[in-house]
Amino acid sequence: MLPRDHRLRDSDSFRRAGRGRRAGSRTLVVHLSTPDAAGPARVGFVVSKAVGNAVARNSVKRRLRHLAREQLDTLPGAAVLVVRALPAAASAPSAELRSDLERCLQRVMA
Repeated sequence: MLPRDHRLRDSDSFRRAGRGRRAGSRTLVVHLSTPDAAGPARVGFVVSKAVGNAVARNSVKRRLRHLAREQLDTLPGAAVLVVRALPAAASAPSAELRSDLERCLQRVMA
């Protein structure tokens, strides 16, 4: 689980992250915004019904939370990261999700 300070919860923060940089892959799309405010990096997830039923969506969210927690140290200061899962994420192995997340983060931070 992500530490409480690093969770993105309100809809305004999700909207603001959409205005930042974006990179996509076969399984997910990453939006990164770096606001001027100070604070910890925060991460949010969007997993729609297109990904699958509730069991599949929750499974994808759990795997993405675990992978995003590993990447918190690489995010700039008060960054806001939103990870949107695509339907292919439901059947993708965790190794593929990890490589897609790392690749997308490298692209948006470059």
